[in-house]
Amino acid sequence: MTRNLLLSFVLTVALTAGVSPLWAAVSPGDAAPDFTLTDTRGTQHQLSNHKGSFVVLEWTNYDCPFVRKHYSSGNMQSLQEKYAAQGVVWFSVSTSAPGKQGHYLPERWNELIAEKGAKPSALLLDTTGEVGKSYGATATPHMFIVNPEGVVIYQGAIDDTPTADPADIPASTNYVSAALDRALQGQEPETPSTQPYGCSVKY
Repeated sequence: MTRNLLLSFVLTVALTAGVSPLWAAVSPGDAAPDFTLTDTRGTQHQLSNHKGSFVVLEWTNYDCPFVRKHYSSGNMQSLQEKYAAQGVVWFSVSTSAPGKQGHYLPERWNELIAEKGAKPSALLLDTTGEVGKSYGATATPHMFIVNPEGVVIYQGAIDDTPTADPADIPASTNYVSAALDRALQGQEPETPSTQPYGCSVKY
């Protein structure tokens, strides 16, 4: 396949999936861009304050069918709970701008978090899109893992099955879980970067 045909194929797949064809702005091995965001309960969180811990950044949009896949099945909640028990900080991040799909006021966010039984450390509101753009977040869900030194060790899809069907989860390879399990044992992820899939981030 020629380079032009390959680029055309990637573009077609990305647009069909509803995501931007751009790769993330940060790659494994890069320092994670620092940020300070306010969560749905009014508390500010600065990423650099969590050096010494693994941090997961999960770009989310509860109205996106690809996100619903992982919450309606309980998959995302179980990951959040499993790794919180191992000291991992898990931030869900909403970059949906006012007036766009997936944007809610904090009070409604808190209701939805409770309804879904979501268990992130906090859900951070990035309504200006500044943090999403600094990471190059293109999809919901788009996942990043930051190690205790503040370095990105994984970016990309949650798993290897780019569908919105919860029935596909049991047979999928979960890239986030695989990367965290190895990292928590002091090993490098076998697959540090993948193409995210899902709905486009609503900047």
